Amino acid sequence: MDINKTLRELKARPGFAEHVGMTLIHNGTVRAWSRKGHETVHAVDVRPDREKIRAICAEMERRPGIFAILAEAEEGHLMPGDDLLFLVVAGDLRENVKATFAELLDRIKSEAVFKTES
Repeated sequence: MDINKTLRELKARPGFAEHVGMTLIHNGTVRAWSRKGHETVHAVDVRPDREKIRAICAEMERRPGIFAILAEAEEGHLMPGDDLLFLVVAGDLRENVKATFAELLDRIKSEAVFKTES
C-alpha cells in the first residue's frame, strides 16, 4: 500500500471533509524477534485470509462515525523490517476512530493473519 496515494484517494471521496476529523494508520512490520521469549526471527511466512479481512472491515465500517476502513496484508516469505499489515480507519471523532481502530487491529491479527516465524 502506498500510504500517501491511499490518503489522497481517501480524501478525494465524496463526503470526506464533511465526515472525517481523524484518520489513524497502522503500518505493521516484521520484527527481528518473537513476541514469545524474544528469540531471533530470521523470516516470517504469512498467510492472510483476505475474505475474512474484508468481512471484518465491512462490519466495522458500519459503526457510528466511521467513514472508511482500508486494510492490506502482505503474503509470503517476509524478512524483518518488511511491511506486513496496513490499516487505515477514518471517521468523525477520536472516540469512535480510536475504539474501532484498536478492535480492528486486534481482530485482524487474531482472526485473519496467520504467521509462522523461522
